[in-house]
Amino acid sequence: MFSGPPADPATPTLPAGSVPSAVPLAGETGGISGGASGTAFARRSWTAPLLLGAAGLLALLVALFGPGLMARGTGELRIPGAGLTTVLRTVLFAALALHLGELLAPQLIRPVRGRPRTAVRSWAVLASLAGAAAAAGQIVRLATVSDLGITETYGTREGGLLLLIANGLVVAALCAASRRPALALAPLAVVIGAEALRAHPEAYSPEFGAALTVVHLTAASLWTGGLLYVLRTMWLWRGSPVAARALLGRYARLAIWLYVALAATGTASALRRLPLDVVFTSAYGRTLLLKLALMAVVSVLALAARRRMLRDTDPSVAHRLARREQVVLGLVVVVSAVLTVVPDPHWISLRP
Repeated sequence: MFSGPPADPATPTLPAGSVPSAVPLAGETGGISGGASGTAFARRSWTAPLLLGAAGLLALLVALFGPGLMARGTGELRIPGAGLTTVLRTVLFAALALHLGELLAPQLIRPVRGRPRTAVRSWAVLASLAGAAAAAGQIVRLATVSDLGITETYGTREGGLLLLIANGLVVAALCAASRRPALALAPLAVVIGAEALRAHPEAYSPEFGAALTVVHLTAASLWTGGLLYVLRTMWLWRGSPVAARALLGRYARLAIWLYVALAATGTASALRRLPLDVVFTSAYGRTLLLKLALMAVVSVLALAARRRMLRDTDPSVAHRLARREQVVLGLVVVVSAVLTVVPDPHWISLRP
């Protein structure tokens, strides 16, 4: 179903007198505004890099201090190195999203009529290598906390799964650098499966929980990474607003199904893992409520972008809303990482 991104990206030529827009998410995203030719991307503003830096700093602070803040007053045991683990897991989740997004988005791009024959630069190799480094960092942290050697850590359940994740991401990076980048689907599938098993060591129905996580993590990665690739491509296609609008529309139709998968698996996981009596008194429950609030914001932005896209031929407003959706999705990734680090809420539940 998937294949790698189009090869050999080319740098487009800007119209005379135009200035590239600011970068809200990555080096190649920007806004669109009306002009003499009908559409053009907005001028660069010093506020966008500032806001991007502030969002990055906020994400780092949430990752470092989020687990401790969520567990304050709950009576749960402190997780050693929880902040660092959350940062490493955020990098891992982001790497999966970036790579899977680059495998998905070209399938949306190819059917677009009149599209420019240019493609954004691939980030898959660097993303997967960063994810492998993050998995290796978790192995080192586990060895330090457990007072084990690295080899001994590999023999533990969590250490062995983290090693499998790190190796899978290295293989995925090699596939992305080859002439057949779609081969990365196999090692990425192994990575997702290993992460799902790692996240569910509990005694109660771990197989069911792992299956839910596989679907949830895959859908979340495709949604987040696919949107980023689409926004980067829209920036590259800033001189072809019709093609840019068509691409965003194709992504929006797929995102509906990804949203349904996320909602269904997320609800099932919450009902399975979170006892109702500790929703507000456990770190897991509090973090889940924060994630749900952020997802509500994402939903509003996604619906608003789709509505404007259907009403306007100029994709400028829809593009701007989608950029904001991407920023909030980035925060969702961080909060999701916190959710995988905080203690299992069953330990403090009043239920038998």
